Amino acid sequence: MQKLFRGLFIASDFLAAALSWALFYYYRKTNIEHEEFSFNETFYYGILFIPLLWLLFYTLQGTYQDVRRLYRLKILSYTAFATIFGSIVLFFALLIDDEVNTYFNYYRSLLTLTLLHFGITFFTRLVITSILVRRIHSRKDGFKTLLIGGSEKAVAIYQEIEGIEKGGGNQFVGFVNLNGIDKLLENKIPYLGHVDQLEEIIAANRIEEIIIALESTEHERLKTIISRINGENIVIKVLPDMYDILSGSVKLNNIFGALLMEVNAEVMPYWQRVAKRAFDIFFSILAIILLIPVYIFLTIGVRLSSPGPILFFQERIGLNGKPFKIIKFRTMYIDAEKAGPQLSSTDDPRITPIGKFMRKARLDEFLQFFNVLKGDMSLVGPRPERQFFIDQIKVREPQFLELTKVRPGITSWGQVKYGYAENVDQMIQRMKFDLLYLRNRSIALDLKILMHTVMIIVKAKGK
Repeated sequence: MQKLFRGLFIASDFLAAALSWALFYYYRKTNIEHEEFSFNETFYYGILFIPLLWLLFYTLQGTYQDVRRLYRLKILSYTAFATIFGSIVLFFALLIDDEVNTYFNYYRSLLTLTLLHFGITFFTRLVITSILVRRIHSRKDGFKTLLIGGSEKAVAIYQEIEGIEKGGGNQFVGFVNLNGIDKLLENKIPYLGHVDQLEEIIAANRIEEIIIALESTEHERLKTIISRINGENIVIKVLPDMYDILSGSVKLNNIFGALLMEVNAEVMPYWQRVAKRAFDIFFSILAIILLIPVYIFLTIGVRLSSPGPILFFQERIGLNGKPFKIIKFRTMYIDAEKAGPQLSSTDDPRITPIGKFMRKARLDEFLQFFNVLKGDMSLVGPRPERQFFIDQIKVREPQFLELTKVRPGITSWGQVKYGYAENVDQMIQRMKFDLLYLRNRSIALDLKILMHTVMIIVKAKGK
């Protein structure tokens, strides 16, 4: 159903944009330019290419990302913002050079284009959204939901959701048990297994939402479960406590739904994620070109400093736990880890003389712009670590795995505030800054981190 409704939205948006532009073109010719309307090449090009530009803008806005989660108020805000912004862009791109008798005609053109586009587009979207919402309320469509917990609390949540007259979209596939004893839900929904099999159960049943029947005050158990769910398309909900409600953590989107808190909501809007990736690519290409003299200087320095290769490749864990090869300038003597994986320290004898300077100024990281271009990394994101150390960290702090839900970065809030870690304890301390970044991601924060990183490079005060 997701593909069907996405296709309906795209088709209706294209037709709405074509119709609104056709009506606007007719209005402009007859009422502003006072000319006779005709079906010429300009008209046909307009109703073909203008809608394509609108579809591109809607895609960047994230309108089609998950259409089943759209609701009337959300589609209203999406359409209003897109219409106002897009109409202004079209006005300055195509209409500002028109010859008019008075500037008032400019305002008439912009207002007419905006109202026509908004009215037609919102009407078609409202019809489709209403059909979709009605299907969800009648439980004909929804999201495959897994309930974690088999106690009375889980039964209460299940009964509350199922007892709501208008469905909120949860279609329970089954439940997973926490302790292997309580199975009070077995006569209501299928028992799929123990929480130890969580990853396999999620994959086998194509789970879209997970409801955890624990109080949010049971932090340790919640952290362990949530950290194991790495799928970015899975919505995770828990029971909020009074502090969560008073602090504003509970977002109310569906007035008919149960009181649940979404704990892994994406804080960065879709358009910002697209802009972030575009900026990563543009800046990396620019940086690689401008840094060619620096690359040559560092190549000579590493070669003269000690025998061995100039470049250093090491496997790190990236987005969604996938390994990749990070590239850096070599800052240590060869065979520095012949005794096994080790973290470096301030006075580490394994670091070459030029390597100490390169680490302080972060110059050894400059080759990672190539990792950014490949898509393995971003300019800003949590520092990528090796599996050897991740295995140690996740035993003590399971939420560390949440950092793998975004692309790792050349620099990070943890790197800026803490620097290089010399042991697992320090890695956990640095992790807190990266988790804070994860909960507050935005382009503005990325720019702030980049500016702080530049200052560290200029002053060569990196730790």
